[in-house]
Amino acid sequence: MKKMDPAKAEAYFKYRTTMICIYLAIGFLASYVIVFFARDLSSITVLGIPFHYYMGSQGAVLTFIILLFVNAVMSDKIDKKFGFDPEFVDTNTHTEDH
Repeated sequence: MKKMDPAKAEAYFKYRTTMICIYLAIGFLASYVIVFFARDLSSITVLGIPFHYYMGSQGAVLTFIILLFVNAVMSDKIDKKFGFDPEFVDTNTHTEDH
Protein backbone atom coordinates (compact mmCIF):
# COMPACT_ATOMS: atom_id res chain seq x y z
CA MET A 1 0.00 0.00 0.00
CA LYS A 2 1.29 3.45 -0.86
CA LYS A 3 2.23 5.89 1.87
CA MET A 4 0.09 8.98 2.20
CA ASP A 5 1.29 12.52 2.75
CA PRO A 6 0.83 13.32 6.48
CA ALA A 7 -0.87 16.66 5.77
CA LYS A 8 -3.27 15.00 3.35
CA ALA A 9 -3.98 12.21 5.86
CA GLU A 10 -4.67 14.76 8.62
CA ALA A 11 -7.07 16.68 6.35
CA TYR A 12 -8.82 13.40 5.43
CA PHE A 13 -9.33 12.34 9.03
CA LYS A 14 -10.42 15.85 10.06
CA TYR A 15 -13.03 15.87 7.29
CA ARG A 16 -14.24 12.38 8.23
CA THR A 17 -14.42 13.28 11.93
CA THR A 18 -16.46 16.39 11.09
CA MET A 19 -18.90 14.30 9.06
CA ILE A 20 -19.26 11.76 11.89
CA CYS A 21 -19.99 14.57 14.36
CA ILE A 22 -22.69 15.91 12.04
CA TYR A 23 -24.27 12.44 11.75
CA LEU A 24 -24.20 12.01 15.52
CA ALA A 25 -25.83 15.43 16.00
CA ILE A 26 -28.62 14.53 13.56
CA GLY A 27 -29.11 11.21 15.36
CA PHE A 28 -29.26 13.00 18.70
CA LEU A 29 -31.87 15.40 17.34
CA ALA A 30 -33.99 12.56 15.95
CA SER A 31 -33.76 10.54 19.17
CA TYR A 32 -33.73 12.87 22.14
CA VAL A 33 -34.66 16.41 21.12
CA ILE A 34 -37.95 15.29 19.54
CA VAL A 35 -38.87 13.52 22.78
CA PHE A 36 -37.88 16.54 24.84
CA PHE A 37 -40.26 18.78 22.85
CA ALA A 38 -43.03 16.16 22.46
CA ARG A 39 -45.72 18.30 24.06
CA ASP A 40 -44.99 21.23 21.75
CA LEU A 41 -44.78 19.01 18.65
CA SER A 42 -48.04 17.13 19.28
CA SER A 43 -49.97 19.63 17.11
CA ILE A 44 -47.97 18.59 14.01
CA THR A 45 -49.14 15.39 12.29
CA VAL A 46 -47.37 13.06 9.87
CA LEU A 47 -49.62 10.56 8.06
CA GLY A 48 -52.33 11.34 10.60
CA ILE A 49 -50.07 10.54 13.56
CA PRO A 50 -48.72 13.15 16.02
CA PHE A 51 -45.16 14.05 15.00
CA HIS A 52 -43.52 13.12 18.31
CA TYR A 53 -45.18 9.68 18.26
CA TYR A 54 -44.24 9.14 14.62
CA MET A 55 -40.60 9.99 15.33
CA GLY A 56 -40.56 7.62 18.30
CA SER A 57 -42.16 4.75 16.42
CA GLN A 58 -40.78 5.06 12.88
CA GLY A 59 -39.17 8.41 12.17
CA ALA A 60 -36.00 7.93 14.20
CA VAL A 61 -35.37 4.52 12.62
CA LEU A 62 -35.92 5.95 9.13
CA THR A 63 -33.61 8.85 9.99
CA PHE A 64 -30.83 6.42 10.99
CA ILE A 65 -31.30 4.32 7.84
CA ILE A 66 -31.12 7.45 5.67
CA LEU A 67 -27.99 8.52 7.56
CA LEU A 68 -26.37 5.16 6.76
CA PHE A 69 -26.94 5.66 3.03
CA VAL A 70 -25.83 9.29 3.16
CA ASN A 71 -22.69 8.22 5.03
CA ALA A 72 -21.90 5.58 2.39
CA VAL A 73 -22.29 8.05 -0.49
CA MET A 74 -20.33 10.78 1.29
CA SER A 75 -17.58 8.34 2.27
CA ASP A 76 -17.13 7.35 -1.36
CA LYS A 77 -16.94 11.00 -2.40
CA ILE A 78 -14.44 11.83 0.34
CA ASP A 79 -12.31 8.80 -0.53
CA LYS A 80 -12.23 9.81 -4.20
CA LYS A 81 -11.42 13.41 -3.28
CA PHE A 82 -8.39 12.27 -1.29
CA GLY A 83 -7.29 9.66 -3.82
CA PHE A 84 -8.50 6.43 -2.23
CA ASP A 85 -9.61 3.99 -4.90
CA PRO A 86 -9.97 0.20 -4.87
CA GLU A 87 -6.74 0.10 -6.87
CA PHE A 88 -5.04 2.07 -4.07
CA VAL A 89 -4.99 -0.99 -1.80
CA ASP A 90 -2.60 -3.74 -2.78
CA THR A 91 -4.60 -6.98 -2.53
CA ASN A 92 -1.58 -9.17 -3.33
CA THR A 93 -0.05 -8.62 0.09
CA HIS A 94 -0.55 -11.66 2.30
CA THR A 95 0.05 -11.83 6.02
CA GLU A 96 0.73 -15.04 7.83
CA ASP A 97 -0.34 -15.87 11.34
CA HIS A 98 2.58 -16.61 13.60
